[in-house]
Amino acid sequence: MADAELFAEIREAQGRGERRVLATVADARGSTPRSPGAQLLLRPDGSFRGTIGGGCGEAEVWQEAMETMADGQPRIVTVDLTEDVEGDDKICGGVMDVFIERIAD
Repeated sequence: MADAELFAEIREAQGRGERRVLATVADARGSTPRSPGAQLLLRPDGSFRGTIGGGCGEAEVWQEAMETMADGQPRIVTVDLTEDVEGDDKICGGVMDVFIERIAD
């Protein structure tokens, strides 16, 4: 669920003509850290508000969101939390589809 502070920041950024990128969990299958609707708002300096779950999955989404910040192209990132990473088991074991879009310029 998105919070009022996130939307206030979006309105303020739009009013100032500043870029923001919004990443939203669009679908989740299996055990995932966040449910559909969870959001992360990215600023041009790489800082952000909100979370789509943390860890390496969020880092992957952050990287793609920075690409969207640069090129303006929306994208969908599939975060697969079912595969082992360097021999360690991931905690969740599900899959999330995250929609990324530039929402302010």
